[in-house]
Amino acid sequence: MQRIDELELPYLPMEEAAFASNPWPQLAAAREAHPWLAKAAFGFAVHQFGAMKDLLWRDEYLQTRIDNVLEVMDADGTEWGRFEKYSLLARQGAPHERIRSVLAPAFTPRQANRHRPLMQGVISELLDEWVPRREFDFEEFASNFPIGVMCSLIGAPRSAIPELRSSLEALGLSFSMDRNHLPALENAMNVMNGFVQRLVAERKAARLPQGEEDLLEILLDTVERGDLSERELFDLLIFLFVAGYDTSKNALTLLMSVLIDKPRIYERCAEDKAYCRRVVEENFRYLTTSTIPRTVVKAITYRDVLIPEGTELFFPVSIAGRDPTAYDDPDSFDPGRKEIKKHLTFGMGGHICLGQFIARAQIEEGLHLIARRMKNPRRTGPSSWRPFFGVWGLKGLPFAFDPADLKEDARLDA
Repeated sequence: MQRIDELELPYLPMEEAAFASNPWPQLAAAREAHPWLAKAAFGFAVHQFGAMKDLLWRDEYLQTRIDNVLEVMDADGTEWGRFEKYSLLARQGAPHERIRSVLAPAFTPRQANRHRPLMQGVISELLDEWVPRREFDFEEFASNFPIGVMCSLIGAPRSAIPELRSSLEALGLSFSMDRNHLPALENAMNVMNGFVQRLVAERKAARLPQGEEDLLEILLDTVERGDLSERELFDLLIFLFVAGYDTSKNALTLLMSVLIDKPRIYERCAEDKAYCRRVVEENFRYLTTSTIPRTVVKAITYRDVLIPEGTELFFPVSIAGRDPTAYDDPDSFDPGRKEIKKHLTFGMGGHICLGQFIARAQIEEGLHLIARRMKNPRRTGPSSWRPFFGVWGLKGLPFAFDPADLKEDARLDA
């Protein structure tokens, strides 16, 4: 048995822009050097699907310790640092279970399905506005979708979307491990704090009648019962916007980038919503967004490697689905493959993504209606990439398309 810091390991330069734009060659080389581990900036990277799946369950040994991120970002004493330190992701044990139990009933598969008409309405309004342009940045278009859905779920005005979008873009870089982003993070927190506090004050002055309750009403009732503090309510609302924004916007943009080069699959998405669901799940495996940080809080031995307390581990679930030890032909995009939901996009263990069913429903509904309204999509310029640490994804997807014949669209509805 060897300590992790005594192993001869390859280095994955996940902090470099070149890696973010094309991680696959260096990842393949790392796998040749060690089957599941690599050195990385700020700690070690677990790069094999099976090892990620095994270790992310070990909540007793591995936890999210925001203090280490705040130290790298030089963010102690900042409002963004306070928010991250007390967010749902950072909480452990009873405090985590208390807050998660408040939210969980609103994020079940049944609730996600109940909101599908709302999602259809939001994406349809966006399509009505954007389709006549025939050409735009798809990432910008897609960014409006999750914010619109969240605003609808809590009764917030759509007029706030431009301001929120800018702040959520900044907060999407929270875990990029680059302290140059700190001023933008602080500004974004000020904007989001002001927004949610005004929203809550306005709702307190005009509560919704019984039978018409939305998510904000449920959360306000929880505060009144004493199960949440008002500060926790504000932070939860910000957290819901941030978490929902990154997953849905980046995943939908990555998916469109893939489908531009797979026209037959894209065309079928317009006709068959069940097939759409398989396409979305396959893309969660093929090209997803997150690197999950964990701190070892209790020494653990895994595969004859001792990982001491205090070790920083990073789990790039964004690339786990291309692991040849876990999938046959992993570099092929195949919505027909077996075990379609065998991926790690939403994490594992006690901190598995609470909003995964909302995210799935949003992207499925969005893709289906986009494919019906935007025909023959094609790139009109290059894309760049976001930092690999934190929430990875495309930065810009300029494209053009042919607007659908609305008569044909009506025929599909029949």
